[in-house]
Amino acid sequence: MVRIEKVNGKNVWDLLKLKVSDEQRSFVASNDTSIIEAYTAITGNGYAFPFGIYEENTPVGFLMIGFDVDDYWDDAPEIAKGNYNLWRLMIDKAYQGRGYGKEAVSLALDFIKSSPCGLAEYCWLSYEPENEVAKKLYSSFGFNETGDMDGEELIAVLKL
Repeated sequence: MVRIEKVNGKNVWDLLKLKVSDEQRSFVASNDTSIIEAYTAITGNGYAFPFGIYEENTPVGFLMIGFDVDDYWDDAPEIAKGNYNLWRLMIDKAYQGRGYGKEAVSLALDFIKSSPCGLAEYCWLSYEPENEVAKKLYSSFGFNETGDMDGEELIAVLKL
């Protein structure tokens, strides 16, 4: 059974070992970068929820959820204000193709719908335009591209 667990002092080192394939590196930041970004968001009066994705007790991926904007996010897209963000999702190269990404998105949406930071109208995310796997996965949950960009990435939203 797939589950998510908040990053903590006991699991962080195993999560840092997870990697995507070389061809996918341009699609998602490394887990160490993500954990650093979570820390800086939180210390900048923002919200970040980094999780390990597990099959039973085996770490298979990493997921991070954000909410609103922090004090230092100067170029935040308008949709970020007051809404949740599926900020990161990665499945280790050894565990891809087994449905873990889909299960992780479902668990992430369950977490978001629990309103840990209060109610919001939308969950948004962004991905590289050439990342067809991400587009297919997210659209299967009802995320729709808006035509807006977050840097070089396409933005897609889901009404909660």
